[in-house]
Amino acid sequence: MSLSLLCWVALFLWGAGSMDTEVTQSPGHLVKGKDQKAKMDCVPIKGHVHVYWYHKKPEGAFEFLVYLLNGKVTEESAMFKQRFSAECPQNSPCSLEINSTEAADSALYFCASSQSTVLHVSSS
Repeated sequence: MSLSLLCWVALFLWGAGSMDTEVTQSPGHLVKGKDQKAKMDCVPIKGHVHVYWYHKKPEGAFEFLVYLLNGKVTEESAMFKQRFSAECPQNSPCSLEINSTEAADSALYFCASSQSTVLHVSSS
């Protein structure tokens, strides 16, 4: 069996608790093969209109992917533009999708719904 067939992408989400007071993400982990779609959901803190998505590779810093305001993409990284999409429909979880996974996508994915949460996590 060739090494290329063993190329899997592992995606991990930073979990949280109550939907009223904290951001909730699902699934807790996700394993996909190369060139597959991967979708992650985020329920922001109730009443928050901001959603930030980041990812963190092992031994690396958090890297910004996309910022949504009132459900619309407002700011995005160059990496996001290449293979990612995000949406935040009204009364539904927000989502981040990788359109075609690559080994380099293996990372911890983090969703925040306030600037203070973003600052707290990036200083850890």
